[in-house]
Amino acid sequence: MRVSSDRKPTEKRSNKRDLRAGHHFQQWHIVEMNWLRTLLLILSDIFGLGIAWKVSLDFNQAFSPLPPELNWGEFAGLTGLFWAFAAVIVTGFAYYNFYKSESQWRNYVKQAQFISSVYLSSLVVCYFYDPKVDAPRSLFLPAWLGSVVMIIGLRLLLTLIFDQFPIARTHTPVFIIAPSDRLSYLANIVEKRTGYRVVGVLASSLANSSHSIQAIMSSGAKEVIAEGLPETQLASQLYWQLRNAGIGLRLVPSSLMLLHRRGNPEIFASMPMIRIEPSLLANWEYIFKRCLDFVAALIGLIALSPVFVAIAIAIKASSKGSVFYTQERIGLQGHVFRMWKFRSMFMDADRRQAELEHLNKSSDGVMFKIERDPRIIPVGHFLRCTSLDELPQLFNVLLGQMSLVGPRPLPIRDVAKFSSWHHTRHLVIPGITGLWQISGRSDLDTIDDVAKLDLFYIDRWSLNFDLEILVETVRLVLFGKGAY
Repeated sequence: MRVSSDRKPTEKRSNKRDLRAGHHFQQWHIVEMNWLRTLLLILSDIFGLGIAWKVSLDFNQAFSPLPPELNWGEFAGLTGLFWAFAAVIVTGFAYYNFYKSESQWRNYVKQAQFISSVYLSSLVVCYFYDPKVDAPRSLFLPAWLGSVVMIIGLRLLLTLIFDQFPIARTHTPVFIIAPSDRLSYLANIVEKRTGYRVVGVLASSLANSSHSIQAIMSSGAKEVIAEGLPETQLASQLYWQLRNAGIGLRLVPSSLMLLHRRGNPEIFASMPMIRIEPSLLANWEYIFKRCLDFVAALIGLIALSPVFVAIAIAIKASSKGSVFYTQERIGLQGHVFRMWKFRSMFMDADRRQAELEHLNKSSDGVMFKIERDPRIIPVGHFLRCTSLDELPQLFNVLLGQMSLVGPRPLPIRDVAKFSSWHHTRHLVIPGITGLWQISGRSDLDTIDDVAKLDLFYIDRWSLNFDLEILVETVRLVLFGKGAY
């Protein structure tokens, strides 16, 4: 292709920047950072690491003392080697945004992987430092495993605290772009559940108009939540404009978007494509989930046995009948199984349901839920509000019929009214808790809302996602939000 020589580039044209380079460095303002959360996380990590090392050092004294080459003095009752590990781990956590409240601080699996990589890398460094130095295995292994358990355990505990108390929330100004009929819903959900301040809204049909970015900039928003945007226009316009303005972007994803993010870009047959393939250890991740389900259910049944006895006594004192209630539910691949619960209703509840259908709050009539259900026994309100009636499902987990986390199994009555695409949720094992329980529970209005959450979970599934759901479930159960 020939370029005409009579068109000289102007100075303005020669100073054009690559779109990806941005216009300025993003500035961090103290008022935008939640320093309380960050400080507590750093102190928690150092404290957890210190406990792991203190126990490991005491344990190691009975086997092999620390070699002189690795004895770097002592500070605050801990060896200098500990402080070296602490500095590396805290610095690495900061690099991966594990302290930034809007980013990766909930990524517990990645945090455990980073801690493990630090310990394993230390063996390589120790070898090249002095091949004759033999790091005591009686110190290394307990410190490694203890660090993972203590740091992640304390972070899980802090997560419950952060999510419950508004003082720990980040009141970030956010701008919402969505279809017109979804704007008010998303704005209410975001402000109610996160503490973020909605400073502006825009219909997604206008997202790529000339004044959209000006409206976002004028609002003072630090993040944009977008739903229903055309992908090609989003990539070329809105995304890069927000990036160069230092404004974060969150997408309310469809299943297609989730699959896109799971793939790797490549050129195939001279065409740009996204390749999605299973990882080598993908099956082992699921096997670990099933082993975790079994162990957690077994420990839970043993540890909660006094609670089981107390609930059984309360049910017997509240009404006549059995302590447990079983109902046929639809599980994996559409198979029917009996799900266990503590009885929270009178014995004739199933027979009386037909009489109460006219009170059903579900607008599509698929799920059955009413407020102030007259069939509930006196202690039943407490059991349902706290979700204690679900505890016997640990037996279903032990039997392999359910998992701790997964799509909630529904009764045969409800499944009989499904549309064809709703049955996708039956391709995975059902769970005691799931996105339905933490994203509104009884407030969800239709089976479409529930099925969309189930598809989101299936597409995005990972061990860390399960852990996030479990933590959020514990918080909701403790404070009894969203259940009738």
